[in-house]
Formats: sequence, structure tokens, C-alpha cells
Amino acid sequence: MSTVTKLELRTALGPVYRDVLPHPPRDCTADEIPVIDLAPMFSEDLADRQQVAAAIRAAATNNGFFYVKNHGIPDETIARCKRQVLDFMRQPLEKKNLVDSRTYSKYFNGYLGKRKTKISRSESLDVRESFGFRYSPELDPDHPMDISEVSEEVRAWIRAEDFVWEGTSHLPNFKKDCIAYWSSCLILARRLVRVFALSLGLDENYWDDKVTHPGADGVFNYYPPRTEEETVNDFVGLGSHTDLQLFTLLWQDSVGGLQILSKEGQWLKAPPTEGTLVVNIGDFMMRLCNDIYKSTVHRVTNESKAERVSMPFFFGLNFNCVEGVVPSCTSESNPPKYEPISCGNWCQMRFKMERDEFNKGEQAKKTAAPSALVVAM
Repeated sequence: MSTVTKLELRTALGPVYRDVLPHPPRDCTADEIPVIDLAPMFSEDLADRQQVAAAIRAAATNNGFFYVKNHGIPDETIARCKRQVLDFMRQPLEKKNLVDSRTYSKYFNGYLGKRKTKISRSESLDVRESFGFRYSPELDPDHPMDISEVSEEVRAWIRAEDFVWEGTSHLPNFKKDCIAYWSSCLILARRLVRVFALSLGLDENYWDDKVTHPGADGVFNYYPPRTEEETVNDFVGLGSHTDLQLFTLLWQDSVGGLQILSKEGQWLKAPPTEGTLVVNIGDFMMRLCNDIYKSTVHRVTNESKAERVSMPFFFGLNFNCVEGVVPSCTSESNPPKYEPISCGNWCQMRFKMERDEFNKGEQAKKTAAPSALVVAM
């Protein structure tokens, strides 16, 4: 008889477990992952913006995932970036390794190849390939400035590295098209975080001075067509996990594969919906609002014979900002569950844990492998 299973999740503070029902993934309903129209967010009328805030609160307290339409990012900006992702990923491995993360990066920028991560202890190695880069003040669309102009307190937490662009300079317009998409996401995220503040009963500008040089990570994921071996052995594209920062904006192509774990423990498919981005709550937001909003477990499986591309943008506070539970989410009867911590330290703890555990596993495989040394007798 099938029973509920326990899914182990890696967090910055150690493993946690979620129940998973013994049912195959099913399509989500409109209530489980709603579509929210962002058009009123751009209105000068506060009542219109509060309407969006109320819709976000309803979704964020339910499954923590929702689609947004009328988000303001042009289709052509998305299309050009997707073409660049495919051009990069279709290169020979030696070209992609010009920006290999484990070779060149201190801060988890650059390229990670197929089966080079294992984000979930409970599942397979991740089949996806990825290219990532982090916030750089020179590229900020709202207030570009040289890093030397940034205060020392903030500068110490800037995690951009130039090798990602130097090693891809042979691809025409690669940096230009990637940054155009990233910039559009950053502009949108700064608008959206104001509505999140409203949704929590805070002043609209509550986080404005804390997202001047934010965690703003661009990551491009490539899921190759699933092989027979990967199908037989139930390989995941990207294993079960939660995101780290305030929230994530995700563009996904038409192939599909994103699944979220509902409050009840049911895997739900989040199919591509034309003209939308997916938004989901991150762990740091969940901490700040004392668990009112849900940072929901999700995973990706590309079960098709086609390439899949997704382009997440992870948004958080300035990495130097030390923040605790916001005042509107705590009271005498509901004290803060979390101590203050900086967004940067929160993220680095899990990034380092994931890399260290992967490297330890790879070393263990090498140690256990039969030796090829021939000993003279």
C-alpha cells in the first residue's frame, strides 16, 4: 500500500523534511497557482496598487506561487535572451568551460555543466546546465555607477565577476542581450517589492533603501532532451528545493516541467502560460514575514524530447542588510520566530553547503573506485 514519503530538503540551517503524497503530479488549478494582472501596479492610484497587493497576499499565503501578466518586459527582450542562452549552451564543452564556475569563480558565477550539482539529497544529480551572474552596480538600469562609488559597507558584498563576460565575448551581443533581460527583471522587481510591502501592511517604500544594490542574480537554465537512461533511472532536471531570497521571477519556455509541492504534499504541474512570468516566495521573505508567506518546494523534470530553457531572476535585499521579522508580522502573541541575519550571509551559507557536499560526494566516488595501478609481484 502506498504511503506518504518524506522529502529531505537542504537549508542553510540544516535539513528539513516535507511530506509527499503517493500520487503522480497533476495539473494545477487556477486557485492553486493564480494569474495576477500587474497592470494596476503601474497606476498612480494607491487603491489600484493595493488591489494587486491583496491578490499577492492571497497567493503568497496559499502555495506561494503565482503567475503575473502585463509585467512590462517586452517579448522581444525575452526572445533575444533565450536565443543567446541556446547559442551558449549548444557550444562545445571547451567553449562553455571558458566560464566554468568551479575553475574561475569565488562567488558561484559562471557555467555549471550537466550533473555537476545535486541540489536535493533525496533525488538524482541535476541534469540541467546553467550560466549565472550576479548584481553589478555598473549595469544597474536605475542608477548605474562605478563600483568605486559604492559605499565600502555595500561594496564588500558585491559578487559580480567579469570573467563571465570575458569568456563569452566571442558570442555576438551575448552580454548586451542577457543584460537587457536582467535589467528588465530588476526594474520590475523593484516595483514588485513595493507591492509586497503593501501586502504585509507596511509603507510602500519600506524596502526602497534596502534594494539599492540588491541580490539580483540572473541564471539561465538549459535542460537537454531526456535520455533513455535518465528516464529509466528517474533523473531530475533540477531537484526539489526552495529559493533563497525575497522572491523569484521566472520565464519558462513552452516545453514545461516545473512542479511545485502543495501545502497538502501533492506535486502540481505549473505549465507555461503565454505572456506570463512565474513568481514564487523565497526563504528570506518567509523569514521576514514570520512564516505568513510560504517559500514553496519546487523541482523541474524535462520529460520531453526537446530542449527546455528557463530564465529565473532571484531578487533580495542588499546583501549587507541585516534584517529580522518586519513589525507588521509580529505581536505579543506572535513573537518573531527568527533572529536577524544578513541576506548575503543567508545565501552564502547554503551556496557553500551545496558546493561542499557535492565535492565531498565526488571525492567519495573517486576513493571508492577500483584502482588502475598495476603492482609488480
